[in-house]
Amino acid sequence: MKNNRKKGFVSVVILGLMVLTSCKVTSQVQANKDIVISKDLKWSDKMALTLMKRHPQAYMIDDSKTAKWDYVHALVLHSIEELYKKNPDPRYKSYIRGYVDTLVQNDGGIKTYELDKYNIDLVVPGRLLFDIYATSKEQKYLTALQSIRKQLAEQPRTKSGGFWHKQIYPNQMWLDGLYMGEPFYAQYTVTFENGKSLDDIAKQFELIKLHATDPKTGLLYHGWDESKEMPWANKETGNSPNFWSRALGWYAMALVDVLDYFPKDHPKQKELVKYLNNVSASLAKYQDKSGLWYQVTDQGAREGNYLEASGSSMFAYAFAKGANKGYLPAKYKKLANKAFDGLTTQLIKKVDEDGGITLTQACQVAGLGGNPYRDGSYEYYVNERKKDNDPKATGPFILAALELNR
Repeated sequence: MKNNRKKGFVSVVILGLMVLTSCKVTSQVQANKDIVISKDLKWSDKMALTLMKRHPQAYMIDDSKTAKWDYVHALVLHSIEELYKKNPDPRYKSYIRGYVDTLVQNDGGIKTYELDKYNIDLVVPGRLLFDIYATSKEQKYLTALQSIRKQLAEQPRTKSGGFWHKQIYPNQMWLDGLYMGEPFYAQYTVTFENGKSLDDIAKQFELIKLHATDPKTGLLYHGWDESKEMPWANKETGNSPNFWSRALGWYAMALVDVLDYFPKDHPKQKELVKYLNNVSASLAKYQDKSGLWYQVTDQGAREGNYLEASGSSMFAYAFAKGANKGYLPAKYKKLANKAFDGLTTQLIKKVDEDGGITLTQACQVAGLGGNPYRDGSYEYYVNERKKDNDPKATGPFILAALELNR
C-alpha cells in the first residue's frame, strides 16, 4: 500500500513538472509571437526579433518542423548570443537556451546528432554550449562538448592532415568546413586543453591557402579534392571550378573568429592575420558599386549572376571585425559600412506591418558532388534556389550590424 502511494506521489510530481514545462514553453512561444519590433531599434535587434517572432522556438529557424542539431540554427543563435553581450535582453538568452535544452539530454547525449557520420557541419552548434556550461556548470553540457571534441579527434583527414568535409566526401576540404570546425576547436582547446591544438587549427588554414588559392585573383576555390578523383575537381590542382561568395565568406569569418583564441605571441597568429589580409584585399577588388558582392564572386553582371545577401553579410562582418580588432587596416571598416548600406538599401526591400524585416537574394544552399550531382559550374551556382531571410544571411547580418554598431 505504501509503495503504491509513493508511486502515485512520484507520478503526480512528474506530471506536475511536465505541465509546468509545457506551460513555460507555451508562454515563451506566445511571448515571442507578441514581440514588438520598433523602427528605432538597431538593425541587429530588428533582425533578431524578426526571426524570434517568425520562429517562436529557435528550432523552427529555417522553417524546420522538428528540432535538429544543425549549423544554420547555430549560426543565427551564435549571432544572437553576441547580440546578448551588447544588449542583455533576457529573451535572447532564453531563445538560445530553449534550442540547446530541446536537444541536449540529461545524460549529455544530443538528439539527432550522429558522431559517426563525421559531418563537420555538426560541430558548429557546439559553440552554443560554452557559455551555458560556464554559467550553469551542469555536467550534461560538458559531456555534450566532449562529444563534439571527440568527433574532431576522430574526423577523417586528407593524407596531408586536413579534415574531410564529411565522411561521404572523402579526401575533400571545403572552405565551409573551416568555419564549421575551427572556431569551436579553437575555443575548446583554449578553454579545456591549454591551447594544445592551436597548431593543428592553423594547419587547416595552411592547407586550404596552399591548395585552393587562385594565383591570378587571390580568391579561393569552394572545394579542394586531394585525390583529384571527383568529376568536379581540376585534374592538376584538385580544385572546384568557381569562386562562390558564401564559401569565401565562411573562410573569412572562420579567420576572424579563430583569431579570438590565438595569443599574439603564438607562432601561427601572424600567419592567420596575413591570410585574412590576403583574402580581404582580393575580395575588395570584386565589391560592386552597390557595396555588395555577386553570387559567383569574380563574374560581375554576367547573365544569371546576382548580388547575394549571405556572402555580402559575411564579408561585411569579417571586414568590420578584422578592422575593429586591428588585424585589417581601417579602410576595411569603410568597405564594411558600404556593404551594410547595400544590404539595408538594396536587399531589405520592405518592412512588414509588425516592423519585421526581410533580407532578400540569399542563396539557399550550394555544395559539390552528392546526389543529385552538383558540378560546381557557373550555371549550377546561379541557378540554385534563393530564400528570403535565409539563416546563412541573417546570422552574419546580425554579426555585421554589431561590429558596425548600426
